[in-house]
Amino acid sequence: MKKLLFLFACAAVVGSIAAAPAPSAVQTAAEVLTGQPEVSAVEAYSIEANTGSVLYEKNATERRPIASMAKIMTLELTFEAIDQGNLSMDEAVAVSPNAAGMGGSQAFLDAGSSYPVRTLVQSVVVASANDSCVALAERIAGSVEGFVARMNAKAAALGMADTNFVNCTGLPAANHYSCAKDVAAMSRALFSRAPYYDFSGVWMYDLEHPSGRITGLTNTNRLIRTLPGCDGGKTGYTSEAGSCISATAKRDGMRLITVVMGEPDSKTRNADVSKVMNYGFANYGVTRAASCGDIVGAVEVTGGREKTVNAVVARDLDVFSSKTDKGEITTKAELNPTVPAPVAQGSVVGTYYVMRGGVVVAQCELTAAADVAKKTFGDAFKDVISRF
Repeated sequence: MKKLLFLFACAAVVGSIAAAPAPSAVQTAAEVLTGQPEVSAVEAYSIEANTGSVLYEKNATERRPIASMAKIMTLELTFEAIDQGNLSMDEAVAVSPNAAGMGGSQAFLDAGSSYPVRTLVQSVVVASANDSCVALAERIAGSVEGFVARMNAKAAALGMADTNFVNCTGLPAANHYSCAKDVAAMSRALFSRAPYYDFSGVWMYDLEHPSGRITGLTNTNRLIRTLPGCDGGKTGYTSEAGSCISATAKRDGMRLITVVMGEPDSKTRNADVSKVMNYGFANYGVTRAASCGDIVGAVEVTGGREKTVNAVVARDLDVFSSKTDKGEITTKAELNPTVPAPVAQGSVVGTYYVMRGGVVVAQCELTAAADVAKKTFGDAFKDVISRF
């Protein structure tokens, strides 16, 4: 009798979970522990930012409009221009009538006035300002068309095989498309830039125009206030694209990027991103296997003033895996038998492998930790003398 009651109770619990429209906290935890969450998005893709490892995907390479998420590439090229010294945050950029005339989301820039790059960038990051995007594009490339060509070149360099940009804003246009996987790729590039986070966490601010006029702007990414660890992202919406977002969050040293596209509304979009993020943080983790600059051995230098040079790990190596994966993490250094002098610091002297359960999960180059000059005749003579 007790066994029968127990089986009946189990059946009732399973039936209530399947029928319930809104899972309870207990059921949500069970979902995280036993399987991936379901989302309403037409496309979804989630990765760990440092390794690029995929933890969630749904129709991730289907070509679709991405609305204002196209601005991720606009911002990436802007920060790149600053890094290269071709632009500065304090430079004043003149706003053309073409830029000021952009529709959709705007900062309501004054045509003919000049604004610091910092102001334009902040209005794009926070409020998705189309006019500021065009002003930046015209300054960086001389024209929107020239800038769009750079956007597509950068997309190709990032391996974005299912993307074609027609403008720098994401406003509807024929043959303008991307996919969740590609959006994650360009997001990974932008979200790796520390200066981006100087702007992305701003909730509300007043943009002061040169005329003294004030425009109040609010962050379109409400997840920075509702999702623990969320400190950046780019939203988008058009009737063709639906509600979209690429969001990033960091917890316990791990950063995730989640993209959803074609959502019915922003509320569902934010809920879906939160589900995928919470699933990722609950079920996966990152282990640092080696840090950039770690010395892992020494390589013999032939004909050098020094007999050996230390070999160091060229970059941080992280292992992304399920928290249930108990495979042991091991490392192996394969060093060149010898290297001829002269040796330049940073030159490749081997390869470093990280393995979990005997399978290679990460690798990078080993490089020389210092310069080693070629031995001169005088050095050789001193060597001979020192033997006596």
